[in-house]
Amino acid sequence: MPNERNEAAFISLFKETCRRGLGHSLTTPLSEAESKVLSAAIFEQTGLVVGGKSLKNYSLYVLKSAEGKQENPSVATLDTLARFILGAPYSDEAQRKSNEGHYPYWFRYRSQHAADASATPELSVPTPPTVVRLPALKRFILPVVVVLLIGLGLWWGRRLLPAAPGDFAEPFTSAAPDSLRARGWTVQHLDTAWWRKSAARPGYLTLYTLPGDNWPAAATAPLKNLLVHRVAAGCFSAEIHFRNFFPAHNWQQAGLLLSENETFTGKVIRVSLAYNNYFGGYARPPEILIQGISSTEAAGGSKPEEFAHITLFTLRQPGDSLVASNLRQSALKIEKRGRHFRFLYTAGALESFAFKEAARGDFALEPRYVAVFATQGAAPSSHISPVQVDFVSLTKLPCEDGE
Repeated sequence: MPNERNEAAFISLFKETCRRGLGHSLTTPLSEAESKVLSAAIFEQTGLVVGGKSLKNYSLYVLKSAEGKQENPSVATLDTLARFILGAPYSDEAQRKSNEGHYPYWFRYRSQHAADASATPELSVPTPPTVVRLPALKRFILPVVVVLLIGLGLWWGRRLLPAAPGDFAEPFTSAAPDSLRARGWTVQHLDTAWWRKSAARPGYLTLYTLPGDNWPAAATAPLKNLLVHRVAAGCFSAEIHFRNFFPAHNWQQAGLLLSENETFTGKVIRVSLAYNNYFGGYARPPEILIQGISSTEAAGGSKPEEFAHITLFTLRQPGDSLVASNLRQSALKIEKRGRHFRFLYTAGALESFAFKEAARGDFALEPRYVAVFATQGAAPSSHISPVQVDFVSLTKLPCEDGE
């Protein structure tokens, strides 16, 4: 950046961005994983994109690394970073171009940085500290009082602080996009026409079993309206509750996805309430099942593995009213402690029905994202049905090593 004022402001801005987005100061160049995490954090807060590769290159430049080269980020990129630091409202490129094409946040940040840099404190001769000699008893009591006050402050602070960052509970009192974003959610592969219907029933998020899948296949579209939240806990329990979800066509399903990356490819675990009527040509009645599928290959080159296939109900006739009654309240849960996972489910006419274990096992997966999905996979015929999601939560659990 040839302009010294711009360069100094950019370096300061980039360091602040790393501190806020990654939780630590920039002391070494960003790794590829850190670059992706920071890029996702910027997008989640601002709605604007700064690529991971660019962020990595900026870190090399800012730290004057031998691998670094002259960088000249666009004013739009500088404005995006400034929006991230200054807490600008969520936007997108079209809205910014229409309403804030003059990039006000970058110029505001640059002005503030220049003002801070030019402010020189007055020099003064330090005054020697006054030594106050306390009686021996007071010198003993004072540290004790200070320790008690600090302890009281920590105890009271814990009462006032919100839940740990690793926890969240989502009752979907509002499914408005701005409200969801404020609570840490993002929507991937947005299908606007169907997302407009997500608030069809107040107090619920209504998804739809649209065509798509998260397993790589040339002819398969990605999962539409995938609702994603960051995972900040190493050990946790993730839970989802449905109301009146009765899948009735092949491969219709809804559930939870865990992934190490925000694209939900590579290392992924999926658990869902699903319908199956495919038995390789054999004549069998359709079934409602709990299905668990994993892909622990980072490159995504291997086929996924089904680790759970629990038949809940066998359908003797289409639209079986008894089965529908027993699917009035259903829920799925995933517990993770270290590399050990447990998968649980419940279904019944009453909400009080207890969870049962569907499967357990060890998986080489460290989830960083959890998602709520509904799909009909790559079914040849389109049968789009609503899925009413009542509640989603993620609760931090103690790890086996006591973390």
